[in-house]
Amino acid sequence: MLNFKNFESIPYNRPDVSQFKNEIEAFILAFNGAKSYSEARSLYIKYDELCASYSTQYNLAYIRNTQNTRDEFYRREIEFFYEQQPHIDLILKDVATALLNSPYLTDFATEFGEDLINQAKADIRLSSESIIEESVKESKLGLEYSAIIADCTVQFMGEECNFYGLLKYMQNPDRTIRKNAFNEWAKLYTGIAPKLNALFIEMVNLRKRMAKKLGFENYAQMAYIKNSHYYYGASEVAEFRKQIIDEVVPLAAALFKSQKEELEIDKLYYYDESLAFKGGNATPCGTPEQMIEGARQAYEQMSAETGEFFNFMTKHDLFDLITRPAKHSGGYCTFIDDYKCPFIFSNFNSTSADVDVLTHEAGHALQAYLASRTHPLSTQVWSTNEVSEIHSQTMELFCYDYMDKFFGDGANKYRYSHLSETVKTLPYLCLVDHFQHEVYAQEELNGERLAEIWKNLEGVYMPWRDYDGNEFLCAGGFWMQKQHIFLDPFYYVDYALAQMGAFEYYNRYVIDKNSAWQDYLCLCRSGGSVSYFKTLKRGNLGNPFKHGYVKSVMSGVANLLKQYKKLVK
Repeated sequence: MLNFKNFESIPYNRPDVSQFKNEIEAFILAFNGAKSYSEARSLYIKYDELCASYSTQYNLAYIRNTQNTRDEFYRREIEFFYEQQPHIDLILKDVATALLNSPYLTDFATEFGEDLINQAKADIRLSSESIIEESVKESKLGLEYSAIIADCTVQFMGEECNFYGLLKYMQNPDRTIRKNAFNEWAKLYTGIAPKLNALFIEMVNLRKRMAKKLGFENYAQMAYIKNSHYYYGASEVAEFRKQIIDEVVPLAAALFKSQKEELEIDKLYYYDESLAFKGGNATPCGTPEQMIEGARQAYEQMSAETGEFFNFMTKHDLFDLITRPAKHSGGYCTFIDDYKCPFIFSNFNSTSADVDVLTHEAGHALQAYLASRTHPLSTQVWSTNEVSEIHSQTMELFCYDYMDKFFGDGANKYRYSHLSETVKTLPYLCLVDHFQHEVYAQEELNGERLAEIWKNLEGVYMPWRDYDGNEFLCAGGFWMQKQHIFLDPFYYVDYALAQMGAFEYYNRYVIDKNSAWQDYLCLCRSGGSVSYFKTLKRGNLGNPFKHGYVKSVMSGVANLLKQYKKLVK
């Protein structure tokens, strides 16, 4: 691990790709000639370090590009990486072939886990000279999407607001303000809808062409492997979605009905959904700096591990939390390998979502911090997505004990509204997934067809949704507000799968904190060292695809909701 003062002090240097390729080719030659597992292992560790250094520079460029999408230098740098990646993938395919042909393959699998082997197989399956042009184009379309979204702002109530800035006004106790903010929010999307429709259709057709060239039956099959979904397929996910429809949709509908009664309104419209209480939602107290300090105190109290981790984050200033013009939307956590440091990116908007994203991304960051200090390979830092989101979503729930640091007397309001909102979001997560399966199965697409697919599925997963006559959204335009649909196809259901694990942990946490916490730490430290189902087993979690699992977990959550509702003053 390299020493550094803070994130800003970490130097960025564009990698010498020719040298990088030469070093990898030298590794392959030496690896193929290794006379023992010890020798092969030593070579592979050095190869992993070489890749980690390349990844470090990519992540620095990525972070700094998302911090300011108008910064021409880092836009050019991230475009450079996107242009090079398909060529890098080809030489990594040769590494994967060398690993799979190694006489020491069983030794590698025993020490580093099955997913090292599965990833090697995926690298071979997903890499080809035939898709270089499409891969570069896909990355550039992603940058174009990000720029379109980042440039969307409107003056509202004396403030220049992007999409995130408007969302906070949609939680205002004054219904007129909520509705006006909603209209401005919808108007922004209506204005860019032609661009987003055209962009997304181009992305879909591009991805379908890549899948066909690589010999997949369809893009969904390719995306499952790309997202490391090695142990289940579309049929298992469809069954999981059915469990959500059967067990969660009715509970969510009941929660919205209760919310309508709480707000004392005749009809609950979309712009009412984010307001949990008539007197206003719980809102975080203090500045972003004060919130970071509150989080530091909370994590010091939570455990020795979390205290050490969060003090490391604050010492090195590994956050960018404030929303501003030209900043990329959303939030994420990434990892800078050479410095073994996570980095948390967010867009604070003075709502409870600021706490949600801080605790969520801190869960990712904690996991990466722990796993990177447990396993020798950088590829073992991250779990697969459907496990990684358990780390983040569980952390949101475990932090309930410390919400007084952020909300003061409104802590109970936050706990109830957060748990309620998490339940109400589950159907939407599955709707996004179902929408993508439908979209990528279409022969021909246009904006009207995309909206039609969304509208029909919205009626199944979110029958309560009413857009108060807004023509664009009533017709099915809401799909385009989710960036995962554009940038991370078939990822979004991982949040729903993971939420079941997070709920399972929290159901146990309220009964036996220590036991649940130790299992959670075990899950975090596992990183990507074993397969999906084995990782769940290590963390003492059930299988979300098993019939009846969702019903069992949600029974406990429904009881907790009743308890938290009683505590709200």
